[in-house]
Amino acid sequence: MKQKFLLSLLLFCILGKINSQTPELSPKSYISVITCGAGEELYSSFGHSAFRVQDSVLGIDVVYNYGTFNFNTPNFYTKFARGKLLYSLSRNRFENFLFSYELEQRWVKEQILSLSLKEKNELFRFLENNYLPENRDYKYDFFYDNCATRERDVLEKVYGSNIVFKENHLEEQYTFRELIHQNLSTNSWAAFGIDLALGSVIDKKASPREHMYLPFYVMKQLDNTDFNGKPIVQRERTILDFGQKINGNYLLASPLFWLLLLLLFVVIITYIDFKNITRSRWLDFFLFIFTGIAGFIILFLWLLTDHSATAGNFNILWAFAPNLVIAFFIIKKNRLPDWFDIYLYILLGLLVLCIVLWLVGVQTFSPLISILLLTLGIRYLFLHYTFKKGELV
Repeated sequence: MKQKFLLSLLLFCILGKINSQTPELSPKSYISVITCGAGEELYSSFGHSAFRVQDSVLGIDVVYNYGTFNFNTPNFYTKFARGKLLYSLSRNRFENFLFSYELEQRWVKEQILSLSLKEKNELFRFLENNYLPENRDYKYDFFYDNCATRERDVLEKVYGSNIVFKENHLEEQYTFRELIHQNLSTNSWAAFGIDLALGSVIDKKASPREHMYLPFYVMKQLDNTDFNGKPIVQRERTILDFGQKINGNYLLASPLFWLLLLLLFVVIITYIDFKNITRSRWLDFFLFIFTGIAGFIILFLWLLTDHSATAGNFNILWAFAPNLVIAFFIIKKNRLPDWFDIYLYILLGLLVLCIVLWLVGVQTFSPLISILLLTLGIRYLFLHYTFKKGELV
């Protein structure tokens, strides 16, 4: 009898502790989706989404944020490059969350969800359970599993078929790459780098559901979502009202300026080489080593990482990885081997193929790449011309 009493007491204490971890929300509670505007850093250039739970009776006003990562994670940059970085769900007081957006002058909007008390508690319990240390981490994917897609996925997991995302609200559907460029200036290192790193797989049209990898489109979709046959958004309001930011560069710090400078430099040196019947080996070494290293990085991102968006990257046509080896023939040899002219034909053919794939829409390259293609084409043609005449020294 005593043992049964002790066992019952133990179970009561355990259950009481579990229940106390997730209190029941009161009828005065609200759950909303918070959407934030773009910031100046690359990782914040696409905005942010989070859940907000507030209950004046319980004194709760917290934000559940699926976009948390830690720079102090061991091997952070290696994991990020290989697509193995874990993101986490964090929980913060709303006033602390909002403070950083005030400092950065980023707009913040709130959509209060039309939920019954039972439905609020279901979502609240899910978020609290997801916040447990053993549940909060997930492998981030920029397009398919991020802070914005998690808002959609959580609502579907909690409410199932009762929630219906209507897909007829978009006036135009964009490709994944076009969606990226809505938040970045084309003449920025961020946009240029993204266009170099990401492959042709992001040049397909995104479905309305796939648009929701961006917080802005989650907000837009929620305005066109039904829950139990009624709009899920009860009302919305603007918490912070700042303008939309598009990150760019000053002209002298932009990729356009430096690529034009490179083109001008290569044209001048090539003209001098042509007039003097000589070859600036250091220039050829630089161009070949640069394109070779770029090619190896692209292949690494394509073949040796978990990133889904780096596949099918035809930047490898101009950023030709074997150039990394050929560069050392160019710098050391006064007279280039006979097979080098065939190699130049291959390089020129790859440049033409790159343009063809661009024109037929297989992959959309950065417009700035046209300057780089012209630069390489001029130097390759010079090397071919002088090689054929036997003037390369």
